[in-house]
Amino acid sequence: MTAHERGTSWFLAQLKPNCARIADKQLTRQGFQTFLPLDEETRQRNGKFVTVERPLFPGYIFVAFDADLGLWRQVNSTYGITRLVSFGKEPAAVPLDLVSQIMLRCDADGKLLPPEELKPGDQVALTKGPFANFVAEVEKIAPDRRVWVLMEIMGGQKRVAVGAEQLRTT
Repeated sequence: MTAHERGTSWFLAQLKPNCARIADKQLTRQGFQTFLPLDEETRQRNGKFVTVERPLFPGYIFVAFDADLGLWRQVNSTYGITRLVSFGKEPAAVPLDLVSQIMLRCDADGKLLPPEELKPGDQVALTKGPFANFVAEVEKIAPDRRVWVLMEIMGGQKRVAVGAEQLRTT
């Protein structure tokens, strides 16, 4: 059952630093429905490229509850939560369409899915490996879902083949 079916709304909670997983676990334990969209990020550590999952919106988590029941005070006092985002005294609900659209772009665990429809000429960013965060242009897509992209490297264009799961549209 989704939050909308139970008559509740989605709200945005600000997290304490590095407490995304803790807050998610604590809110779920209390019976709240949460949504923490994740994205993969590749960084270089100690000379090696490491891919880790990071929140898509660092410092925030979506929480569903019925504000009329005063449950927002319980969310505010949850370990790992700083406060609910509000405009005035009451927390501000996030539009249901916005949350639904983000959920459609994620898998069951909240991990952002690669774009389904790429076409030649699209601008994309690579998300994994040594070229992480490089911007490229889709040249062509092979039947095996391998995507050929053109990248600007060292003053010239280079053609590179990558998997579609390694790309994000810009």
